[in-house]
Amino acid sequence: MEKRLESLDALRGFDMLFIMGLATLISHICCLFPGGDQFWLARQMGHVPWHGWTHHDTIFPLFLFIAGMTFPFSLAKKRDKGIANGRIWWDVVRRGLVLVFLGLVYGGFFRLDFPNLRWPSVLGRIGLAWMFAAMIWLSVKKLPWRIVIAAVLLLGYWVLHMFVAPDAPEGADPFSKEGAMSIWIDRMLMPDHLYRKGIYDPEGLAGTIPAIVTAMLGMFTGDFVRLPEEKVSGGKKTLFILAAAAVFLGLGLLWNKVFPINKALWTSSFVLVVAAYSLAMFALFYWIIDVKGWNKWTTFFKVVGMNSITIYLGQRIVNFGGIRDFFFKGVAGLCPEMWGKVILDIGYIAVCWLFLYFLYKKKVFLKV
Repeated sequence: MEKRLESLDALRGFDMLFIMGLATLISHICCLFPGGDQFWLARQMGHVPWHGWTHHDTIFPLFLFIAGMTFPFSLAKKRDKGIANGRIWWDVVRRGLVLVFLGLVYGGFFRLDFPNLRWPSVLGRIGLAWMFAAMIWLSVKKLPWRIVIAAVLLLGYWVLHMFVAPDAPEGADPFSKEGAMSIWIDRMLMPDHLYRKGIYDPEGLAGTIPAIVTAMLGMFTGDFVRLPEEKVSGGKKTLFILAAAAVFLGLGLLWNKVFPINKALWTSSFVLVVAAYSLAMFALFYWIIDVKGWNKWTTFFKVVGMNSITIYLGQRIVNFGGIRDFFFKGVAGLCPEMWGKVILDIGYIAVCWLFLYFLYKKKVFLKV
């Protein structure tokens, strides 16, 4: 029985904390200082308008990367138990479709306003990208061919964007909202079900193609980490992963010159640079927690990481802000405005974390 990687749960929790209010807290702390909203760190807590990337643009792909990393471990566990391939395939499809449905729930499925329901979603892209990546993994056994498929998907997506959308205005940039072919596909297939109706959706259908590679890169990493310690030590694995991060960063920045880094389009260059970030962050957490065994501090993050989908959906359904106001708004009102915002931010994170801690102690985890 393989030991569970504590670093993955902790890293997932670290990632989700930014969705749980940490990004807003950091921004407001920066604003305590003159001109703080223009600090580099404050700007990292929001998405870029179009091309480029910030830390906030890494949260989604890191989560998908981690989802990919867990697959080789869960697959090995199922095979050790003698579970048939047909059942494994069914589990992959079921998980992917359940995540798509949960994405629709997040978008307002139960309002029953289906003509205006947004179809694409964060959970939907995770579900589809992970599902197709897992299907490729199960179908193609040899590593070189898996690498070839990943490369073809990224190169093919680049080729798609060499053409300008048929409905684009004259002179439109093929990497713009108006001119991108991937966005045109979404406009044609689901014009009334996009984040920006009839314009674009940052989690659109065509963007799932390169996102498959994000999940596959996680699977490659998970498969490498599974190698026995007597074959490759944890320290050497860390160095190899950091070296891979450096290579991906260099390739991504080079590709950026002809295919801009863009999260909304999930461009191939974006896949590479966020893979570099994901690899580097995993290497750091892995070396500290699983290699060196310094794990006493990880509970705070694991509480979030082991119920990440719960808190993602929970913030949409449960009025955590109202609970926070009940306990913290009075104190916040006694402070200067910006300090009040910081207190409310801390209160919100505390309320969400305590909710997850209760579930953690009761061993209640939402598993899809």
